[in-house]
Amino acid sequence: MSEKLSIIVVEADRDRALEIVEGLDKAGAYDIHVISEPTRLARQIKAYQPDIVLIDIANPSRDTLEELALASGPMDRPVAMFVDQSESGMSEAAIEAGVSAYVVNGMQPARVKPVLDAAIARFRMFQRMRTELAEMKRALEERKLIDRAKGMIMKARGVEEEEAYTILRKAAMDQGKRVADVAAALVTAAGILS
Repeated sequence: MSEKLSIIVVEADRDRALEIVEGLDKAGAYDIHVISEPTRLARQIKAYQPDIVLIDIANPSRDTLEELALASGPMDRPVAMFVDQSESGMSEAAIEAGVSAYVVNGMQPARVKPVLDAAIARFRMFQRMRTELAEMKRALEERKLIDRAKGMIMKARGVEEEEAYTILRKAAMDQGKRVADVAAALVTAAGILS
């Protein structure tokens, strides 16, 4: 994120939007854009590419909450949502929709900065977790490919697992590729030939 955070404030009420902007101005230097009509949210977010989205809504329904959260791109940036009241299960639905901070009992200018900081920290934490999970899934898939390729080598050459891996590793070194890439090529080629 840039030094001067770009924030989109989603607030239909003009006076309340001004309160939020004033609260943000007191808390620091931000590039703030106010959107009063949530129906154009996705298009305007795409145009502005903000660092964070702050949504203030009186009493969201599940559909409204999911629509607002998805339009604000919760996987791309932190989303902080302030609501006046919340029905049972709404905070869980908000988190599942990707909202980084869900604050009940409305927006108060003095609380905006700490909530934004928490939303950014939570977003970064989840972003790291998503990255780690993707890397673990990739490593597991590569391990499966390597095991399949070793099995194919063992069967074709009549060798033990350790020697099959040595053969696979040597082929990777000779080609200047990763073992997983050579294993994937072998498995693909065997699939085509069978």
